[in-house]
Amino acid sequence: MDFEKLEVWRRSARLSAELFKAMRDLKDFGFKDQITRSGLSIPSNIAEGMSRRSSREKCRFLDIAKGSCAELRTQIYIGIDIGYVDSTKAKAWLVETREIASMLTGLMKRVEN
Repeated sequence: MDFEKLEVWRRSARLSAELFKAMRDLKDFGFKDQITRSGLSIPSNIAEGMSRRSSREKCRFLDIAKGSCAELRTQIYIGIDIGYVDSTKAKAWLVETREIASMLTGLMKRVEN
């Protein structure tokens, strides 16, 4: 299955692009680097995983992508608290990371069967 055809990959890639745009002018390079890297990790690991041959390897990378969703969600919460992330935008990103994580769980179940 081509990863480009997966809705979960498209949505996570779009989210990653949104993060980069939103953080473009942030002067705290450590935070900016961390949040954009965790966001970028999601579609990257989906792509890498779906390009692997075995179901076990596919699921391992999908699981890493799911972990990156949790990491990103944590950074969004912290970003809200420290005033780096607009709360309206953050709420939409939090919903999106939850939905992406759920989609990844479903994809892992399909890959396993």
